[in-house]
Order: sequence, then structure tokens, then C-alpha cells
Amino acid sequence: MQAFSDKTNPDHSRYLKLILEGDRMAASGHIKDLAAQGVSIQNIYEHIIKTALYRVGELWESNQVTVAEEHIATSVTESIMNELFYDIVSRQRQARKVVLGCVETEFHQVGVKMVADIFEMKGWDTYFPGSNVPANEMIRYIDKQSPDLVALSVSIYSHIPLLEKTLRLIRQKSDLPVIIGGQAFRHGGQEVAERYPNTRYIANLKELEDYIDQQQS
Repeated sequence: MQAFSDKTNPDHSRYLKLILEGDRMAASGHIKDLAAQGVSIQNIYEHIIKTALYRVGELWESNQVTVAEEHIATSVTESIMNELFYDIVSRQRQARKVVLGCVETEFHQVGVKMVADIFEMKGWDTYFPGSNVPANEMIRYIDKQSPDLVALSVSIYSHIPLLEKTLRLIRQKSDLPVIIGGQAFRHGGQEVAERYPNTRYIANLKELEDYIDQQQS
């Protein structure tokens, strides 16, 4: 494995190196140190974890890291997020709930789990049935939960048609608010939201927080 750096963000660079090495303890300690220094969870997620994982994806696409290294980086990150959850969740609940999902055939779920954690910080109840849930099954789950909002993530640009498949199925049943986002939209496709009523593209976690605050006001 090569050494990778980002001189503009040494915290991101260190985290990237540690997760590619699979050093869970050191990576966890690094994130906890940042939190102890007063760096918000939102900034840790957006500027350290998200940025690092996007970079891992780029390195994998250019054959600079292996599939195994990409998987271990993701696994280490998910374990760290699980460690942080108890301190993230708000004890002041909003009596609102959101169903979150990846489009079918998608296995990259860290991004949507970050979104779920932001909702939990805002006091919402979150329901995430996992990655690669067939669209019809996702619709059934949404019907069962009767949420206030649905959030859908897509990581691979070629999967945007699968996102649209899910959006069409949702719109056949209701005008439930839907937000969409994910790494796929770095390559375009944001206009998908304009084709479906009451659907909004969310570019980052700060925009997500603002959106949630608007829903609660």
C-alpha cells in the first residue's frame, strides 16, 4: 500500500492513512481526540470521515488500493461511528421519524448512516433497513413505518436510474417528502430531484442540518 497525504488537512490525512492500514484503535483514538478538542461531530463526519472515504473510493477506482483495503477502511469507519452513537443521539425527541435507504444493488452505507446520525442528533427516530434493499421492499417498509420523511442515498453514478425507480414507486403512493444525496452526485444528476414533486437534493451535512431545522420550525 502506498502512503497518501493531504497537506491542506493533516487530520484527514492521518485518518485516511489509519483506516487504509486497518488500525481501528488508532483511528478511533484520533477521532476521539478531535472530539475532545471541541471539533463537532458534524465537522468530523463531513471533513474527516466523508472526505477520507471519498478519497478511498478514488484510490480504488484508480487501482491504487485493493478491494480488501477499501473494505477494511469502511469497516473501521463504521465501527468508530457505532462507538460515537451513544454520545450523538439527542435525549430530547421530536416525535418525528425518517426512513433511510440505499438504492437496490448499493452496498455503500456509511454516508446514509451519517445522515441517520444527524437526524438522531436532532431528536428524530431513524429507521435504516440496510443496504441493497429491493425497491419494492423499501416501499413496503416505508408504508409500514409511515415516516415523516424518506432519505435515499446513491454512491455510484450509474445507479441513479435505480434511485429514480424508487422515487417513482414512492410518488405512485404519496407526496411524502424525500431527500436524496450521496457520492454519485459528485458526477452530476442533481436535476433528478426536480423531476419528482416534494423531492430535494442535499449536498452536505450542513445543508442537511439546515433542512431538518426548517422541518422542525
